[in-house]
Amino acid sequence: MNLNLLRGTARWSAAVAGATAGAAALLLLATSATAATGPRPHSRKPTVVLVHGAFADSSSWNGVIERLRREGYPVLAAANPLRGLADDAAYVRSVLESVDGPIVLAGHSYGGSVISEAADGNPNVKALVYVSSFQLEVGESTAELADKFPGNELGAALREVPLPGGTGKDLYIKNEEFQRVFAADVPRGETQLMAATQRPITEAALSDKATKAAWKTIASWHLIARQDLAVPPESMRFMAKRANAHIVEVNASHAVAVSEPRAVADLIDKAGRTVTK
Repeated sequence: MNLNLLRGTARWSAAVAGATAGAAALLLLATSATAATGPRPHSRKPTVVLVHGAFADSSSWNGVIERLRREGYPVLAAANPLRGLADDAAYVRSVLESVDGPIVLAGHSYGGSVISEAADGNPNVKALVYVSSFQLEVGESTAELADKFPGNELGAALREVPLPGGTGKDLYIKNEEFQRVFAADVPRGETQLMAATQRPITEAALSDKATKAAWKTIASWHLIARQDLAVPPESMRFMAKRANAHIVEVNASHAVAVSEPRAVADLIDKAGRTVTK
């Protein structure tokens, strides 16, 4: 019998046993530490859905989106058709139905009229944010509230484009008036691009009467732009106070999401922080 071989084997077995015991001790220590601290909680923020208004498109939210995403919010900017209140609300409603979990729904300008309709009856919509916007009561129209108080200079700045077959009119802001009435605090070069790429709204959409007022059952926030020449600030105050909305005012034009994206994102974040996950 080779005693040296036996002694070598014994030494190897002892080393393996020691290493195994050490690894077990380390595993036990790691497990104990994990149990003591617990797993890191995963807090999922609500999805923010943004709805633009007339004479704009989803890119008008870009500065807001960047800030919200840095805060951890999933964000979706819907393309508002701007064809009519019922159809526009139906489209946004379908977008909302595609989102899992709680939603903070924000609308700018005419987009506010749309979100009040679209959110009605959707249990996932937990907060409404109106950004220099219309917060209509049932039976009211966007045009009616735009003219309820002095200060609306948009009407005279519009140009009409007849729709095919005499079915109505599309409305655009005249390029030479765009910065003054819509985006006075946005650099001229940027407003020229905004004017050139603006999306029209049908005349009928502005006259369509609201059939829903989701803000009656869903908490709301309203950002009022004090220098707005499209939606008179007094009109926004009237609507926001009537709805018992949380109100914030900023010195900005109607294009406040472009000129003051931080203020808009901060208000949406405040609404988002109230949402129960």
